[in-house]
Amino acid sequence: MKRDQSAALFTANSRLIPGGTVSLNRKVEPLIAFARGKGASLWDVDGNRYTDYHAGFAPYLLGHADPEVEAAVMQSMQEGWTLAGSGTTPWEGRAADLLCQCVPNLEQVQFATTGSEATYHALRLSRAFTGKDHVAVMQGGYNGWHDEVACNVMTPLGAIGPRISRGEYPFIPMSAGMPEGVENRVHVLNFNDLEAVEWAFSTYPVACLISEPILQNIGIVKPKPGYWEGVRELCDRYGVVWVMDEVKTGFRHHIGGYQSLAGLKPDLSVFGKAIANGYPLGAIGGKAEIMELFNHPEPAKRVMIAGTYNGHPIVMAAAIATMEKLLRDGAEIYPRLERLGARMEAGLSAIFAERGVTATVARQGSAFCAYFMDHAPVDWHDIAENHDMAFDVKYRTALIEKGVYHFPLPTKQGSVSAAHTEDDIDQTLSATKVVLREIMA
Repeated sequence: MKRDQSAALFTANSRLIPGGTVSLNRKVEPLIAFARGKGASLWDVDGNRYTDYHAGFAPYLLGHADPEVEAAVMQSMQEGWTLAGSGTTPWEGRAADLLCQCVPNLEQVQFATTGSEATYHALRLSRAFTGKDHVAVMQGGYNGWHDEVACNVMTPLGAIGPRISRGEYPFIPMSAGMPEGVENRVHVLNFNDLEAVEWAFSTYPVACLISEPILQNIGIVKPKPGYWEGVRELCDRYGVVWVMDEVKTGFRHHIGGYQSLAGLKPDLSVFGKAIANGYPLGAIGGKAEIMELFNHPEPAKRVMIAGTYNGHPIVMAAAIATMEKLLRDGAEIYPRLERLGARMEAGLSAIFAERGVTATVARQGSAFCAYFMDHAPVDWHDIAENHDMAFDVKYRTALIEKGVYHFPLPTKQGSVSAAHTEDDIDQTLSATKVVLREIMA
């Protein structure tokens, strides 16, 4: 594919924007400047079309520019929905009501603009509620860009050392500029290790444990049977707030989030832009006794939440339309997503076996990841020790050249949307056969 205009745009943007893009985790090879999306497809500024399985880090559950969501947004603009910066609006109340209908564990909710803002609020609430300061996070998990959680995602084993239990891993920051001492109150644990959780809770004054229920920033790493039930018991025993980060899992696997699918009851839950099918939105919700700290009558005990664009009417319109559609049609949408995901998994597994490629396809509903190893991973150490990272990059890059877009970094999740068809899946599988033949040759 020719991408002359993409290259020129990155060069032009780099004169005023450091790195040429406003979110530098988007700066990956090949450099592609995307211009528009519709349904299951993306087009770049050079006119190349791609079947999209990245989906903006997964929120486009209904597909790009879903007609019902876009119609609601246009109607909100035509009717003059506005944010006065004072008082409440009908739309934030409607969106809150729908979110609590979707996720039964949510007694109260608040809205922000991004998932990172929502996780930041979750940490503050937890500290105010417990009177403790420390935080437990997962090696291989991602919970946002702020100081306590911007650490230890795809960390080299040389930096964290071998797998341990009843202990923690070194805090490896993802950013410069973090204040001294952050590493002393953040405890990095391995996923699926209950002994490590109990060790941390018994050793430090932990206010909250925050984690994705499935690690979906390193593919699809599922919890072992009983893991989250064990975490619930330990949080109750040690007075720790359990924060479930459903920014990626929420709505993708079930209208009530992964927690409803698995029958889990976290204290607080965080959701992201999937609520509004990709529009910029974060939400935090959970037990009323914790959430009411946002409105505590004593100023010294009140947790601040503020944001000029929290509950922006255009975003609320998108969220209302998305949730109304899922509540109305979810009984058809989710089984269809499961069928498409299963078709992708079965097809990829057969192709890898046919070509003699050691690979395992891990999947949860419409989310999937091909690991070039002989089993599904249980934690980041398992991936780092066994997954063929170099082959993964070759595989993804070659697919992009065939018009199939996966984020071109190893282990990043693929996402099927409701706009994909069986033909899209079959064409992707056909492209995969060609790519593997070329790579193996």
